[in-house]
Amino acid sequence: MKNIRDLLTENGLKVTPQRIAVYEAIVKMKNHPSADTIIEYIKRKSPNIALGTVYNTLDSFVQKGIITRIKTDDDVMRYDADTTMHHHLHSSVSNRIEDFYDEELNKILIDFMKSRKIPNFIVEDVNVQIVGKFTN
Repeated sequence: MKNIRDLLTENGLKVTPQRIAVYEAIVKMKNHPSADTIIEYIKRKSPNIALGTVYNTLDSFVQKGIITRIKTDDDVMRYDADTTMHHHLHSSVSNRIEDFYDEELNKILIDFMKSRKIPNFIVEDVNVQIVGKFTN
């Protein structure tokens, strides 16, 4: 994973302690945290960080492609620092989300979308959310 300072600079964002804290929280938590969970995590070290700052930082990171946003079935936004092509396994009985990497599935999806001509639409990304129950 890239150095956060370089990542911010390359994406035209000023390097601030708040931005570093938000990104580090997402990376360290590794569980696709929600904004509320990120705020709880950051407030342990930086109790004075403003909620608006965290939400604005998350939005700017998503817009710049630094992180991705995952919408759950109950409309909660979760965040992922891994921007490589991958999919997500969603638990139908808890809030657990795990990354799922499968090159064969990626190839099938890419080839399928290339073979379809969707009028007035350019496909930028394809990802799958697979819902089921974890056995562990």
